[in-house]
Amino acid sequence: MKAPGFITSGVGPPLWREARFGLETAALLRDPILRGEGLAGGRGRPVLLIPGFMAGDGSLGMMAGWLKRAGYRPSRAGMRANVDCSGATATRLEERLEELVSAQGRRAVIIGQSRGGTIARVLGGRRPDLVCGVVALGSPQLDPLAIHPLVRLQVEAVARLGSLGVPGLFKRTCLADPCCAEFWADLSEPLPSGVGLVSVYSKTDGIVDWRSCLDPHGELVEIDASHCGMAVSPAAWRAVADALARFDRVDARRRPRQPRPYPRAA
Repeated sequence: MKAPGFITSGVGPPLWREARFGLETAALLRDPILRGEGLAGGRGRPVLLIPGFMAGDGSLGMMAGWLKRAGYRPSRAGMRANVDCSGATATRLEERLEELVSAQGRRAVIIGQSRGGTIARVLGGRRPDLVCGVVALGSPQLDPLAIHPLVRLQVEAVARLGSLGVPGLFKRTCLADPCCAEFWADLSEPLPSGVGLVSVYSKTDGIVDWRSCLDPHGELVEIDASHCGMAVSPAAWRAVADALARFDRVDARRRPRQPRPYPRAA
């Protein structure tokens, strides 16, 4: 896979659509999904939550609480802002996944928003022994730079600062040079058998070009939501609940049955 930007057009989606975030949060507070309606019990399933570009763990805090109340074991990615090198971030989170799965004894689900979804997809491809499914919320998998021009300016600013030596920021070389070549190559590959992928997108996304979310290797779910609002959109949460139930059924069939003990002789 070549460096990001290979299908990017010069026209970005209307940014004003992101003004709906407050209304979407208010709608969630009134919706039964917040109280767990339609969300199956997690029975200790670990879930790793990865925020989007420039966002931190708190952006998915409401979703983490929702999952915890349903019996899942949500874990944060440990990010104040998702601005580090993609390759380095994936390596660090792979180690985090190993800890989660070792502690819970079950494969994890990864939920990633925007840039977090691309990282989640790479982790699912690299470690099918640790991951049973990936949910990407508004993630531009086909072109990570198919975004609004103002957001692209932010990406460029972070890359310039990283190239100047500011720690914890990705560099310009992360986009085109061998630094993250393995990451971009992994992003283009289908996920292994037994690892599900659900890509949630919105044609009214104000930041990401929705066409870049149409990953041909996953199940596509269209909702009506803003880009940032996917963290709190009732429709996005229902898509997550459906995906979790599906991943659980597939993983249950994959696990070998425990042999029944023979009855003791009288």
